[in-house]
Amino acid sequence: MHSCQITGIPAKPEIGLPEPRPGKKGPKALTRQVVTEVRPQSVEQVGKAEDTTWQSLRIRTNERGVLEDRFAARRVWVWDETQPDLEPHQEWLVMRFESNGDHSYAFSNAPENTSFLFLAELLCGRYFIERIIQDSKDETGADEFQAQKYRAWEHHTALTACALWFIATTKLDWGKDCKRDPELLQQLELEALPALSTANIREMLRTVFPLPQLSAEQAQSQIIKHLVNRSRSTASRLRHRHKTKTKT
Repeated sequence: MHSCQITGIPAKPEIGLPEPRPGKKGPKALTRQVVTEVRPQSVEQVGKAEDTTWQSLRIRTNERGVLEDRFAARRVWVWDETQPDLEPHQEWLVMRFESNGDHSYAFSNAPENTSFLFLAELLCGRYFIERIIQDSKDETGADEFQAQKYRAWEHHTALTACALWFIATTKLDWGKDCKRDPELLQQLELEALPALSTANIREMLRTVFPLPQLSAEQAQSQIIKHLVNRSRSTASRLRHRHKTKTKT
C-alpha cells in the first residue's frame, strides 16, 4: 500500500498518441496519453462520488480506547503520466474519514477479492511502522551513529536490527507465556490489556544486567581517557589539514 500521488481513473482508459486535429499546425505528439473521453479524477473526487459507499468499521482497541472510523474502498484504474510507457492497471483506492475530520487515502495492489476489513486494517497499519522506527531511535540507539565509514554504518544498522528482532520475539513470548488476568479486565472494564512495550523490556534488561557502578577514581580515569582521545582526534585533523595546505 502506497500513498496517493497519482490520480485514479474510474473506467479503463485507452492510452496512445493523439491524432492531430484538422488544420492544427505544429509537431505531432510524441508522448502517450489518455485518448478517450475518460479523464482522471483526484482521490477527493472519488471519495465524494455518489456511488462511493462509506462504512463505519471498528479496527482495533488501542491505548486511547477504540479505533473506529468511516472507510471506503473502490477499484480504480491507475496510470502514471510520468511513466507513459507503462500500461494502466487496476488497484484498490482505500479511503478513511477520521473522527477529527482528517482524510487519508492510499492505493493498494492487493487482489480484487481482498476483504474490505483487511484493506481498512492495512490503511491503519502505519502506526506500527512508525512505532518501530521511533523505538529504534529512542531505545536501541539507531540515531546515535557517529562514524563516517559505510562499513561502520552497516554494522550499526545490523546491531539495531538484531536488537529490534530480540524485542519482537520477547513480546511474542511474553504474550504466550504470561496470560492476561481476566479479573483485571473486568475490573477495569477493558476489552484488552496493553501489550509489553519496548521500554518495559529495557527496564527488565537493566535488572538482569545491572550497569557497573564506578568509583570516583574510575570515573575520573574514564573522563581523562575520553578527553585525551578527543585531543588526539583534533590533533590528527589539524595535521591532515596542514598537509593539505602544504601540498596546494
